[in-house]
This record gives sequence, C-alpha cells and structure tokens, in this order.
Amino acid sequence: FRRQLILGGAAATLAAPALAPSAWAQSAWPARGPIRLISTFPPGGFADTMARLLAAELTPRIGQSVVVENRAGAGGTLGANLAAQAAPDGYTLVMSHSSPFGVASGTYPNLAYNVVDSFTHLALLAESANLLMVKSDSPIRTLADYIEAARRGPIRYGSSGIGSGTHLMGEVMARQANLPNMDHVPYRGSAAGLSDLLGGRIESMFDPITTNTGMIRDGQVRVLALSTPARIPAFPDIPTFAEQGMPVLTNTTWAGLSGPRGLPADIATKLTEASVAAMATPNVTARLEQLANYAPNPPVTGEAYTAFIREFADKWGGAARQLGIVAGA
Repeated sequence: FRRQLILGGAAATLAAPALAPSAWAQSAWPARGPIRLISTFPPGGFADTMARLLAAELTPRIGQSVVVENRAGAGGTLGANLAAQAAPDGYTLVMSHSSPFGVASGTYPNLAYNVVDSFTHLALLAESANLLMVKSDSPIRTLADYIEAARRGPIRYGSSGIGSGTHLMGEVMARQANLPNMDHVPYRGSAAGLSDLLGGRIESMFDPITTNTGMIRDGQVRVLALSTPARIPAFPDIPTFAEQGMPVLTNTTWAGLSGPRGLPADIATKLTEASVAAMATPNVTARLEQLANYAPNPPVTGEAYTAFIREFADKWGGAARQLGIVAGA
C-alpha cells in the first residue's frame, strides 16, 4: 500500500541529510539517559502504541534508553505543551499526533503552543484510518443506508470527545450531507463509546481503526466507510468515504516524532534517520499490519513533515472553527 498524501502541498518529501558515521561519533548527544518520549494520550491507544514500538527500536540505535511518559489530558494538548516548553537538547521528545498537532489548532481558541512553530518536526511515522461503524446486527448496511436513516429520524454517533478528530468528522458529514438528525454523543476515549455501541445505546461511532481491528475480524461491528484515500490491504472489502461520494472525509489519524523548537541539526538528523529505520524493522512492520496501520512510503521527514502538519491543521482546524466546535464546550 503506497501512501497517497491527502494534502497536496505535502506531497514532496524531504528527507533529512545523511550524516556519515564519523559525524555521529563526534556528536556529544546522547551523553546521558534516559531520553523521555512523551505520549500525549493514555496507554493502549494508537499514539501510545506507536510511541512504545518506536521507543523499543530507538534505544539500541541511539545508544540510550528511550522511556515513554504518558502525559494525557485536554485532547493531548497538555503533553504537547509540556514538550513545547522543554529544553531543545534531545532529551525530551513527543509523539506528534493529529489531534493535539492538527485539530486542536481550531478547537482550542487559546492553545498555549503553535502546532508548527513551537516544535522541530522530525518524521511522520504511521497513519491509521478513521471509520464509521455500526453494530453487526444493525439494519444499516451501507453508508447510503446510514444517510437515509439520518434523514428519516435521529441517529446517534459516538466519538472520543468534544473537539476530537472523530467528533469533527461526524459534524463535517452532517453538514455536507445535510443531516440535522445526527446527534453527537461524546465519550472520554473509545472504550466507553464502543461499550455503548455494542450495547445498543448508540447507533454508530466514528473511531480510529487501530482499536477496532479485533471486533471487525470477529464480526462484532460493521464498518460502513474508511477515511483513507484508498482501500487498505488489511480490509480490502471495506469501501472508503471517497468512493461513496464523500471525499471531504478523507483523512487519517497519524503519529510522528517531534521535539521542542530549536533542536540542534545534528540531533534532529540522527533522530530522523533512526526513527525512519525503526519503523521499517520487521517487528514494527508486522505490528502495523496487525493493527491495519501503515508507515508512509516514501518517508515524510523534516520540512515535508512540517508542511504536512501545517496543511492538516489548516484544513481540519479550519473546519472546526467554521463549525464552531470548541473542545470541552
């Protein structure tokens, strides 16, 4: 599955310049450890899973232990702000993520950091489809069925919280398809929403595919559409929103590696090269496939990753502002 960039301006990738082995040896970093990798969400989700996979592979590559530190809260913005305020010495890194580094630019009017300028963005590491799903015994079998049901009467959809990327997808869909009967039910993360979906207390849910692959394979849920530009190898029978007439819902939940603004160039280069190599190892590749995630091919690094974040934030943060979605409201 060759990655198709959603945002046209980010299509040109720019890899960090390679350093000769002698240059690596001359660098004083990392002279101590451990290196802190901030995960902006609780354990178990997409961002945290990617952080732990990366940390395990980075440790032998850079010669110091990389320890994941969960700093969840406020849609990931608490952890992101902690990283933005850290010293740019290579000992504090953060898993940049589509919520606190993209959607939050529109849903938090007084965001304490700038999603682009407050960081040194190193590499986009993995992407995950978002999906719209119903319980497997639902009479709704297709996206067209869902739209028709929402035109006949109220239909509830769950998300991982007000101002989340999945909430935003539901609101954009309701606006685009003229579905005033779509009622949002926010949850604190995916688990409670999935419980209510399976229990019949809501009719549908928007969620990243990462936390749902087991239920999809077990037949507990029916996925109506995926948000990727094209179908994914793990579930080739599931259609995309785009092929069903809603290309506006083409997006992904993504995670990458970033550091504070002003990270020295030699440290940034070493981290970029090591993280891209880490995501290509058989162990990580197998785990990504198991979770129906994928690493960008070719890699998206340095200025290209910065451009990717900027354009994603402009598109989805801008949509949140247009729709008047305020996190926590």
